[in-house]
Amino acid sequence: MEGIRKSEEDFIKVTTLLAYGTPTQAIVHAFRMDERTVADWRERAGIHCEAVHKEKIEQGMLNLMHVQADEIWVKMRGAVIWVALAIMVSTRLWIAVEVSKKRDSNLIDNLMQQVRRCAHSLCAILICTDGFPAYPKSIIKAFRYKVKDTPGPGASKKVVWPRLYIGTVIKRTAKRRVTEVIRRMSYGQWRKGKKLIKASKGGKKLNTSFIERFNGTIRERFAPLTRKCRYAAAKIITVHTGIYLIGCVYNFCSPHDELSKSKTKGGFGFSCTPAMASGLTDHVWSVKELLTYKIPPSPFTVPKKRGRPCIKQLYHDTIHKKPVMRLRKGALCASTR
Repeated sequence: MEGIRKSEEDFIKVTTLLAYGTPTQAIVHAFRMDERTVADWRERAGIHCEAVHKEKIEQGMLNLMHVQADEIWVKMRGAVIWVALAIMVSTRLWIAVEVSKKRDSNLIDNLMQQVRRCAHSLCAILICTDGFPAYPKSIIKAFRYKVKDTPGPGASKKVVWPRLYIGTVIKRTAKRRVTEVIRRMSYGQWRKGKKLIKASKGGKKLNTSFIERFNGTIRERFAPLTRKCRYAAAKIITVHTGIYLIGCVYNFCSPHDELSKSKTKGGFGFSCTPAMASGLTDHVWSVKELLTYKIPPSPFTVPKKRGRPCIKQLYHDTIHKKPVMRLRKGALCASTR
C-alpha cells in the first residue's frame, strides 16, 4: 500500500470487489475513482499475492497426491492468450498458473515446474490432464531427480520419480455435446493410480472435473475472462496479476462449500478454506490480512565479478613519477646547464 493517495480502507474494499468479479467500470462509478488507479491497485495486489503464493505454497511441503491441470483461452483486445492452471484435488488448493501467447510445450513446462516446486520430494502423485500431447513429456521432465551412479567427473543421471502416474482424459464432441470419453494411463499403472484417486476423494475414474470447475470459478470472478465482454484486458500482465489475486483470495479467504460440510458428509465440520485443509494456516484470512502479509526478504547473494581477473601490479601512491615540464624554446633547464 506504499504510495497510495487514498485511504487503506478504500484500497481493501476495491481489491475485494475486484477479487470477486466486479467490473472496473462499476468500481469507477461507485467510488468516483480514475480507471487507471483501479488498474494500478489490481496490479499492486496481484504482485503481492504472487509473492505470498511463492512464500506459502511453493515450498515443497505439500503431499499433492492427486493433481489436475487444464488450459483455458482468454480473449484480449486484438489477441488470444492461453492460461494453464493446476489444482490439488484433495484440498481444492490452487497451486499453479502460467500465461502464454501460445499453447505449446513451453507453457506446459513452466506449469509443471511450478507444480514440482509445491510437491514434497518423491511423494506419490497422480496428474490428470486432457489430451494435449505436450503433457506427458513435460510432466516426466519436471518430476525427475539426479542420481550419481559412478564417482568422479561427469553429469548425474536423471531418474523419474518412482511413484509418478499420469492419467489422460480425452473428450470427443459433436455439435457441442460430449459423445465419447476416453480414459487411459499415459504413465504408470491404473491399479496404483486408482488408490490415489480414492485417497484424495477425487471420484472413481480418471477425470478433470475439479479443474474444470475451478476454471469456471476463475472466469466468474475475473471480469476480463468472460467470453463475451466489453472490458477485455489489454496486457498480459493484467491477466497474470488478476489470476494471482483471485487465486490467493480463493485459497486463503474464501471458505469452500465442500470442505465446510459436516464430517458425516465428508467435510471438516467447520468453515474451512483450501489453505486450512492443506495445513498452511489455522484460520480464515481476511482480505486485509492477505494484503498486509509480510514476506521476509530473500537472502543476500554476493554478485559474481564479471570479466577477466586483473593480473597487472598496481603502483603504490608512494612512487612519484618525474614531473613533465614544458620549456620555452631556447631555454635550458637547471640539470642541463
